[in-house]
Amino acid sequence: MGFSLLNIPSIKKLENTIFLAVILLVFKILFPESELFIVSFVTDLLVIAILYFGSLYAKELFPIKMTGIISVILNNGILNALLFFILAISSVVMPSKPSFSQTNLIYIFITTILNLAFAVAVLFIFNTKRELFFLKQKKDPKFFFNTMLVFALLTALSTNLHHNFESLEFMSNAFSVVTIILIIINSLKVSWIAFLLKRQKISLLIISIVLSAIFITNASFLMMESEFVSHMIINFSPALHTFSWLLMVYGAIYYAVIFFTTLFHLPTAEAFDRKAEEVSSLMDLSKLITQVFDFKELADTVTDLTIKVSNSDAAWLITEKDGSYELSSVKNIGYVEAEKISEDFRTNNPNELLDISTVNLNSLKFSLKNDVVTSSYKILAVAPLKVHKNTNGFLYVVRTSNLRFDEDDKKAITAFADYAAVALENALLLERSIEKERLEKELDVAREIQNKILPRTTPEVNNLEISSLFVPAFEVGGDYYDFFKLKNNKMGFVIADVSGKGIQAAFIMAEVKGIFGSLARIIESPKELLIKANEILIESLAKNSFVTAIYGIIDFNTNKMKFARAGHMPLLFCREETIKQYIPQGLGLGLNNGSTFINTLEENEIDLEDEDVIVLYTDGITEAKNASNRDFGDSRFEKLICENRQNSVDKITSEIMKAVSLFSKNNNQHDDITLVVFKLKNNHNNKFGVN
Repeated sequence: MGFSLLNIPSIKKLENTIFLAVILLVFKILFPESELFIVSFVTDLLVIAILYFGSLYAKELFPIKMTGIISVILNNGILNALLFFILAISSVVMPSKPSFSQTNLIYIFITTILNLAFAVAVLFIFNTKRELFFLKQKKDPKFFFNTMLVFALLTALSTNLHHNFESLEFMSNAFSVVTIILIIINSLKVSWIAFLLKRQKISLLIISIVLSAIFITNASFLMMESEFVSHMIINFSPALHTFSWLLMVYGAIYYAVIFFTTLFHLPTAEAFDRKAEEVSSLMDLSKLITQVFDFKELADTVTDLTIKVSNSDAAWLITEKDGSYELSSVKNIGYVEAEKISEDFRTNNPNELLDISTVNLNSLKFSLKNDVVTSSYKILAVAPLKVHKNTNGFLYVVRTSNLRFDEDDKKAITAFADYAAVALENALLLERSIEKERLEKELDVAREIQNKILPRTTPEVNNLEISSLFVPAFEVGGDYYDFFKLKNNKMGFVIADVSGKGIQAAFIMAEVKGIFGSLARIIESPKELLIKANEILIESLAKNSFVTAIYGIIDFNTNKMKFARAGHMPLLFCREETIKQYIPQGLGLGLNNGSTFINTLEENEIDLEDEDVIVLYTDGITEAKNASNRDFGDSRFEKLICENRQNSVDKITSEIMKAVSLFSKNNNQHDDITLVVFKLKNNHNNKFGVN
């Protein structure tokens, strides 16, 4: 939890490295006679073990990334130069060719610490070489590197044998030759150079010259045994001295190869930079498309990146909206100039642009009224914004030079145009989604209003059965029905149909409920009530909106029903086996506010008897259509009522809806269905009341 860079395994490797270093220090203090073969050999083994565990730790701690490769190489060179500068200065202070057997404990301690510091520097230099070797390799090159490392270690260990047994000199020389050959082979594996940018390659050229010179100097310095540093390392550990020398040779050869390889890659560096910029820009744009849904922001990003990637001077994006083109984003060019260039291009290319096109602007004429618009741009490229084979706009790119757009430029512009097209489509889909969400919220409000408007239950009346049904064609409907308990043992009822569908009809229906609910308690005449309702609605309804309605009152004292009709469907009255349509004259509410509405409105009165059935409905029933687009019709509807007149009102309603549903099962419901059925029962009891 407390370590941000280290994990448990890497800490273990560091502990092993430190533990071995302490053992080595104690061993050198106890056995200072380095001339003894066994002492020197054990020291070599301990040094190699320290380098091994230390390299494992360094590998996990300092991985090289392409973004910081130049700084890593530069720091490696600085460390190499600084280390040997310090050790060279120490040769002035320390005596030449000291003998460990003749030195005191302090001298042994200091030289051991210096050699361990040298080993640490060698360790980090080696780790850098290893990371560079494996960087950006397509195939696993472990075999080549491990083989070189094995021979380098064999060379280092055989040096000790060479110093103690001159007859074994051939072994050390043979291992050295093989190791240098492997170093040369492995130094050629520098594929990571191709992935550097041009400015990085130029920096690498200079750095590789300097580092190659430093490594050559250091290798030469280690070869001179008369120098204190070289002599000190040999006396401490011949293996460390040989391994360090081989590492310097590796560095000198490796950076020399880097210099020439970079030099050969330099001519193509600009093309690589461009491809890298394209890939990076496309990745950035892809992220924006999935994260940003503001089309203006996306359009600006497209034009910015297009200019950068295609080496252009200006760009703009034109999108189609409602059949016309409009500028969505303009970069490095005036709006007027961009618009005129676009208009002239479309004029000269009347056919829909199917692919990217380039034009010399000298062939186009720009005009604004009577003035000529001069332009400093010479070459134009245009790519269509296509989604699902539909062109939704164009991406324009211009240059001030006469340098034409090559194939790579065209591919880049086309790619960004495609992304812009996708972005536009996403923005439009998002806009529609937001609009749909807004409408759904409105529908929720309308549904809530409608649920409150329509009666939740039918009133329970002693001598009257009542059944009602409402089935909206859409989420909300414009049909309305209601019942009103009036004074003097009377009940009012209303059924209405608002013109239109959906939310607007639902809100008008809410207004209608308020009007009828208020007027029913103060006006006893159905005709007068409809006249007053018309006067109120005419002020609020739009010209293309109206309401049809039937309002009536049942008087249980006299067993009579009065009603008036304002353009609504007929009132159906069934007695025994006879059914009659009552269609008194009347215009729809909101159609006329003059004398015409009043003069044409009629009020009818019917004497009621036991078992009479009264049906109020909207045209959603009679105009329900089957697969052949034929209507359910009045005759079929009236026949159903007569056949079921002896049943309860709930049964009558159920049979009617069952028949309508079966009839129109292969066709969608296109209008609201409202059905209200009354049936007089035990009419000798004239008491009206709600149970």
